[in-house]
Amino acid sequence: MAPLIPQGIINPELNFFFALILGIGFGYVLEQAGFSSSRKLAGVFYGYDFVVLRVFFTAGITAMTGLMFFGYLGWIDLSLVYVNPTFLYSAIAGGVIMGFGFILGGYCPGTSFVGAVVGKVDAMVFIIGSLIGIFIFGHFYDAFEPIYTGSFLGNIFIYDSLGLPKDWFALIMITVALLAFAITQKIEDRINNVGKEAIGQRPSYRVPAFLLVTAAIVFVFLPAERKTRLNEVMPEALVAQVASGSHLVSTHRVIHHIKNQNDKLVLIDARTEQEYSHFTLPGAIHIPIDNVLIRGWRPLFDNDHRPKVFFGNGNTAAMQAYLTAQRAGFENIFVMDGGLNKMFGELFIDYDDEKIESYNLQERSTARFLRDARIFFLEGGAVKDESDRPMITAPEESEVIPVIGGC
Repeated sequence: MAPLIPQGIINPELNFFFALILGIGFGYVLEQAGFSSSRKLAGVFYGYDFVVLRVFFTAGITAMTGLMFFGYLGWIDLSLVYVNPTFLYSAIAGGVIMGFGFILGGYCPGTSFVGAVVGKVDAMVFIIGSLIGIFIFGHFYDAFEPIYTGSFLGNIFIYDSLGLPKDWFALIMITVALLAFAITQKIEDRINNVGKEAIGQRPSYRVPAFLLVTAAIVFVFLPAERKTRLNEVMPEALVAQVASGSHLVSTHRVIHHIKNQNDKLVLIDARTEQEYSHFTLPGAIHIPIDNVLIRGWRPLFDNDHRPKVFFGNGNTAAMQAYLTAQRAGFENIFVMDGGLNKMFGELFIDYDDEKIESYNLQERSTARFLRDARIFFLEGGAVKDESDRPMITAPEESEVIPVIGGC
């Protein structure tokens, strides 16, 4: 679903509905491209029809180029794109089996279902063979496992293996694809004895090829600064916000929030799990620094319009969480100035009850406020029951589900 679900444009609950629509569209395109015919699919091995090569090359180049530009613009988070792990032995064995199956049966698993849907008997036989192969592999998995999991290389990319930057690799791949299109067309014309008149009547693909190469070259020379979200705050604006101090919320405001037990603020504890479990402020949510950008917290930051106040023992942890959230474009984010150390210092260490009788109205008001708050905390007015703590539970880390697929 590209950037639509992560950016909140489409409800995640509709994921399978749109997947169904896209699947139907994909099958329709395969059928219109002739992929339901085993003759056309096998033609690439005999040199008389290279439509399969051109279609798959086009799909790969389009997806690669689109993902790179979407990643640069911040419309998609490339770190969430699942990359199949590479097991060298099974990749080689699978490639050999797939190649022989393709040339003998004329189908791959995906196109066999397209052919079966339109009534091709050979496609149905191919599916039966696939099911038998799946059964044999599953039943004798223990015997196949050393090959299947042999020589694990991790979730690697080709450009990393070649030691190339991904933008230069994309340019090379596009160039290779365009050369492959031209060369295979000439081979196809020669084997099928296509006349010059028929060749001259074909539409020219020079303009699309030029635009594709130009797009790749532009990407190579784009500046290194990249976004991660559509509304990401740029560093200069973030520095200005921090310098102005507009991101700070006083401990007095937080104390007033707790004392009156209202829901005008969302308190977020940015400390470690151990510190949070030992003690936290009433009603506080625990979001450690590393979890601020977890997708499960997006509804809180995007849809809850109350001020979100990070706090820690001091300012360090809260500021790190604040900078992460603010840089990502979340709004209404603040830091409790001085953290818990300052709050408890004002309440229990540095208080001066003599100021209650001060002639300075500001000092007298502040002293009375802190005295009442201290009594409130000491006499048990603040929530102590563990069951009354967080109003929102942390999201499951397994929320981002990798999808493994193929043709």
